[in-house]
Amino acid sequence: MARQGVTADRSMKRAVAAAAGALVIVGAVALLGGCSLPYYWQAAAGQMALYGKRSPIEAVIANPQTSAQTRDALREVLEIRQFAVVELALPDNRSYATYADLERDVVVWNVVAADELSVDPRTWCFAFAGCVNYRGYFNEASARRFAARLQADGLDTAVAGATAYSTLGYFADPVLNTMIAGPSFYLVEQLIHELAHQKFYVKDDSDLNEAFATAVAEYGTRRWLMRVGDTAGIDDYREQVRRRAQFAELVRGQRERLRAIYARDVPDDEKRRAKEAAFDALRVEYGALKRTWYGGANYDEWFSRPLNNAHIASVATYRHWLPGLRRLLETSGIDAFYAEVEALGGLQMEQRRQRLQSWLDGAAAGGASAMPPW
Repeated sequence: MARQGVTADRSMKRAVAAAAGALVIVGAVALLGGCSLPYYWQAAAGQMALYGKRSPIEAVIANPQTSAQTRDALREVLEIRQFAVVELALPDNRSYATYADLERDVVVWNVVAADELSVDPRTWCFAFAGCVNYRGYFNEASARRFAARLQADGLDTAVAGATAYSTLGYFADPVLNTMIAGPSFYLVEQLIHELAHQKFYVKDDSDLNEAFATAVAEYGTRRWLMRVGDTAGIDDYREQVRRRAQFAELVRGQRERLRAIYARDVPDDEKRRAKEAAFDALRVEYGALKRTWYGGANYDEWFSRPLNNAHIASVATYRHWLPGLRRLLETSGIDAFYAEVEALGGLQMEQRRQRLQSWLDGAAAGGASAMPPW
């Protein structure tokens, strides 16, 4: 829930606060006991190290050692934060009032897993977040060791770095150096996405949570770029969203193709051969899509690895319900959209998915199955 400058002032007060926050995390989950404890200890230690690097954004801006690029980005953070509260009705709390330079390009590494002959992700359950489709690690080696254990058990796995995440408002999340690199729209989208998780979150429903935050982030980023009159930024962002939607459509098609393969009444070895052929076909489809991007290579890195069910599941988590939510937001406005989505939280999973499917079907009928309406 789950992006890229000045070393934070490590005063004693902040160190004590960081340690206290980590102890709260450990204390809250220690009751779970058993094999979960090592995972929670690494989460608490990572959170403590992150909090120990925080400094108030105003102090970082005033620090003469802060680079001009970081200073400008953090000034923009303050403006985006206010915009998100006033224009998007996102939470006005202690989050994103501080900055931390982690001195690395990734904040957490997420592990996703799926059975060898299934496109449905495995889930893990936690004290605050409920059951989610991934496990996050503050250390890449730890994430890869966990993935290797899952692979040894016969599972497909994927490990991906994330540049932002949210504690869902339980703690005061800082802006990270991982969030402020890249195009101007990148910071806006990340900040709004993580705040949206604090606005609405349903335990045990990663697909809904991520699609909701993505819909709000796309909508809010476009409005921000229009507000500041960044014409070039609007064009760049529109193209990035278009390519992202087309990539997601490729993955959606692959998931359905694999689902049909795994449902066949044939020996597993035959399914495995068909699975390999399906991924070969996906690469050919991507090559054809890339040719329409006039040299764009947005997903070359994604396709450069050996692909499996876990890679497909990780994309689907963020994108499956997105077209329906996106269309609802664009047609009803932000307030009515929030009210509709909040109503979902009171439904049982099956009822919730039926309503989400009706919105998805409506988007498809309107020709919005993959592309945003702008």
